[in-house]
Amino acid sequence: MPKPLYITLLIVLPLCLGGITGNGAVTFFTLVLVLISSPIIWKIRKRRYFNSEQFQGLRTEVASVVAEHNEVVSYVAEIRSEGSFELGASSTGEYAHLATFENNSAWNNRRDRNVAEYEPHVHNGSLQIVRSASVDPIKYLMKYFSIKADQETLADVQRVAEDISRLEEAVANVKGREAEITARINPPAFILKRYADDFWNQVGVHLSPITVPYPHYKFQYTSAGGNSGQATSIKLDARTLEALSATLVEKIRWAKSAAGQRALMTAHLRGWIKARDNHTCQNPGCGVSVAAEPHLLLEVDHIMPVSKGGLSIPENLLTLCWRCNRTKGAKVVV
Repeated sequence: MPKPLYITLLIVLPLCLGGITGNGAVTFFTLVLVLISSPIIWKIRKRRYFNSEQFQGLRTEVASVVAEHNEVVSYVAEIRSEGSFELGASSTGEYAHLATFENNSAWNNRRDRNVAEYEPHVHNGSLQIVRSASVDPIKYLMKYFSIKADQETLADVQRVAEDISRLEEAVANVKGREAEITARINPPAFILKRYADDFWNQVGVHLSPITVPYPHYKFQYTSAGGNSGQATSIKLDARTLEALSATLVEKIRWAKSAAGQRALMTAHLRGWIKARDNHTCQNPGCGVSVAAEPHLLLEVDHIMPVSKGGLSIPENLLTLCWRCNRTKGAKVVV
């Protein structure tokens, strides 16, 4: 309420009350309260505030802050629209949409208060699975939503984690900017309470309902009759994604070990490498081939030995005749 109005009431009320008693006083107070709470009064006060020199001057002062704020809002929208936040899905109920379910039991026996959801991010399972998922969410998330412990999945998790982290920081930045603008202009409380949209439009800030699109995964148990239902929900925020990434790194670490890399050396991979090398020894000082020696024993070996961190990938594998491989040992073939 403007100070002149306060002063007027302080002066007028005692004078009026001196000559008003009983129902007249009650009526007068009621009239004052109606006037104070009238939408017309609020609009007059709003117009007066937005047209004041103080507000116009402060708005000019924060113009650069406002411009940068709106650019950040656009950047946040860009990150959100370009990001992909999918990691895995559950196959339970994949084709549920092809069937129609109806509980046609008698009314006094119906207890279908809990209805199962069939969505890619919802796994319908036993009560034990739901409860175990609440204790070990990362383990069960990987197991029931097909999140594999391999390099490709790790890259996806780290990509989503980066996008989520960038969005969290950007959204927090936007909110901080809006708070700074509000604090610098310092509007009356009734402006933010009743005319927040008008305030931001006058300032030049366009609020956007941008949020971080956290992936949500759910383990759900629903009893056959729908009488009971329990669920464990997992939000893949930055903290959860970091835990998931760390778990994947730990699991993949075994695959990078000597034992893990040797386990990856399958018969199919060995055959593919030999065909790629035309069934010829790749040792520059040898070059013998199956074409010259039909019964030549060829082997596939690591260029960088697994004992020194070499991986079982095509770029680190080559074909050697058994003689060259025998004499090579742990040396690096160049």
